[in-house]
Amino acid sequence: MPTRPLGDSDLHITPIGYGAWAIGGGNWEFGWGHQEDQDSIAAIHRALDLGVNWIDTAAVYGLGHSEEVVGKVLKERSERPYVFTKCSMVWNEAREISHVLKADSLRRELESSLRRLQVETIDLYQIHWPNPDEDIEEGWSTLAKFKEEGKVRYIGVSNFSVQQIRRAQEIAPITSLQPPYSLVKPGVQQEILPYCQQNDIGVIVYSPMQSGLLTGKMTAERIAKLPQDDWRKGSSEFQEPRLSRNLKLVELLRQIGEGNGRSPGEVAIAWTLRNPAVTGAIVGGRNAKQVAGIIGAAQFRLNEDELRQIDTFLKENP
Repeated sequence: MPTRPLGDSDLHITPIGYGAWAIGGGNWEFGWGHQEDQDSIAAIHRALDLGVNWIDTAAVYGLGHSEEVVGKVLKERSERPYVFTKCSMVWNEAREISHVLKADSLRRELESSLRRLQVETIDLYQIHWPNPDEDIEEGWSTLAKFKEEGKVRYIGVSNFSVQQIRRAQEIAPITSLQPPYSLVKPGVQQEILPYCQQNDIGVIVYSPMQSGLLTGKMTAERIAKLPQDDWRKGSSEFQEPRLSRNLKLVELLRQIGEGNGRSPGEVAIAWTLRNPAVTGAIVGGRNAKQVAGIIGAAQFRLNEDELRQIDTFLKENP
């Protein structure tokens, strides 16, 4: 699988990375329902065996559980992939989540992530959300210290606006931004992606298949049967009136995919990767079969006619 340099770093990442949000499981605010660890471990191994060279997780995914699962996989690999994780979302004994960017809290988070992942250094450490906004400077200064100490190799941000990126840049360089980007939520291509491209900030986009909605496997019936602890059940994109529009989009992706031997999900991912500002896309998979069905997006290129069909749909169905 080809690789691309990530921002100002010496990391060369594959166009697709394994996303470990869903494998955090259920029983937390942004959970995906019950998940068997053995399926998660098999999914990550499959992705790495197929050439993926980075894993993106976060401390909050499964309230630490996702990092623990990733740590188990790392111990089983002779060649370690790059490991990216995120901080700033913390939880209490009641499993309630809050946002903290204070230095002492971030240091506790870092040490906990290193322990769960069973590594001495994290390749990319990211602020998960710019909340509270007034503490961005303290949070980013703290991550810059972690880099100086050698506990993390590079530092990045997630879900930041251009204004917030500029504030952080005054303190220390930003290696990468992690924004949401998909055919359902293309907003960052207006201002944020061009800014990153102009300033040599790598971009790793999350939810390119809109959390499974664009895979071709979702139906109104299946969504209705999602477990109560699957956060997608309450997402506006999975509910009417947007759901019908999104499933209509999936049918277009299916038509394009069939002509190329690709799944709708691979077409959706390839659409995000066609943007020159995007370095890589984070793609989740809850079992080995799911992973195998989407990995082809890394080398799939949409032609001009296919891109026009998608653009026409987006204009006619805003």
